[in-house]
Amino acid sequence: MTNPPAPLPLTVLTGFLGAGKTTLLNRLLRDPALADTAVLINEFGEVAIDHLLVEHVDDGVVMLSSGCLCCSVRGELVGALEDLLRRIDNGRSPQIGRVVIETTGLADPAPVLLSVLAHPYLSLRFRIAGVITMVDAVNGAATLDAHPEAVKQVAIADRIVLTKTDLVEGGPNGTAAAALATRLDRLAPAASRVDSAQSNLTAALLGAGFDPAHAGDGRALRLAEWLSADAVAAAEARDGGSDTNRHDERIRAFTVTAEQAISTAAFEGFLDLLRAAHGPNLLRFKGVVKLAEHPDRPVVVHGVQHIVHPPVELPAWPDGDDRTRLVLIARDLDAAVVRRLFSAFLGTPQIDTPDAAALTTNPLAVPGLRFF
Repeated sequence: MTNPPAPLPLTVLTGFLGAGKTTLLNRLLRDPALADTAVLINEFGEVAIDHLLVEHVDDGVVMLSSGCLCCSVRGELVGALEDLLRRIDNGRSPQIGRVVIETTGLADPAPVLLSVLAHPYLSLRFRIAGVITMVDAVNGAATLDAHPEAVKQVAIADRIVLTKTDLVEGGPNGTAAAALATRLDRLAPAASRVDSAQSNLTAALLGAGFDPAHAGDGRALRLAEWLSADAVAAAEARDGGSDTNRHDERIRAFTVTAEQAISTAAFEGFLDLLRAAHGPNLLRFKGVVKLAEHPDRPVVVHGVQHIVHPPVELPAWPDGDDRTRLVLIARDLDAAVVRRLFSAFLGTPQIDTPDAAALTTNPLAVPGLRFF
């Protein structure tokens, strides 16, 4: 397509087995606010939509009374998304305003994101609008202890939805609930939490991400909320690098900030080297960058592991803070290594480190970087 339409927001709904994804989907499918939404689920039988069914649009697709398209993903996700776009572009399905993908309870959400970000066509037609992770407040701590998949689902979330809070021993304000909240804060300081019982849940979920298309209006102020850089930095200072239990100690969220603008070539070099050396362990990163070529027009970046979504240039800084701010969620990756690497490409190597001379002459000579 020579002039593709504006990218559709795509939300990933994940959570471990029993967290309540099916219950939430049933609730969302009844909400008129999702009338222009396509929902991709694993199988129709897992979601009780029979009473909402209006007609079959195509094989694996039904049209609901709310106006939603509900698509069954029976094979490859990329194929399902391509088929959806083809039906819409050919006029065989109504136009949609967003897509919600529900993962299986045991799924790692990163491959779902990569399916979109790494695809040359899908990356033009969709933008990642947020990762929503559901956590069972009763069994959440035990699930995090036993299943690394659940830890990763929480770590990369933009929004965490707590379910069954009324069933927690001691109540929502009891010791068990507080312990889970503390653990979630340490594991995902960039994610805000909502209770599934709240009345305006749909609005909270659809607002999980930052939409560059609205950079000129008040909604762009959500950039700071989406990044949550201050919350991540506060968590780093509060925890002091202390480990939480079991799988959690391998995953950390941290920030990289800079007042000074960085050249486009230097920033691309930083990202290329970071992804080449640590791509599999770089679970997710997002940020806003001050480029030397146009410091008044920031660039929003977002990526998963070794894949970067096409950057989006904003017409102006939307929140009054013109610093480069990057938030990274990584596994087995020292924040100091990443910060030294960024300083090297910025041209301001950290002189208080033993390897400062090496960084000045060779940005690749950073301790901890592994090439393969």
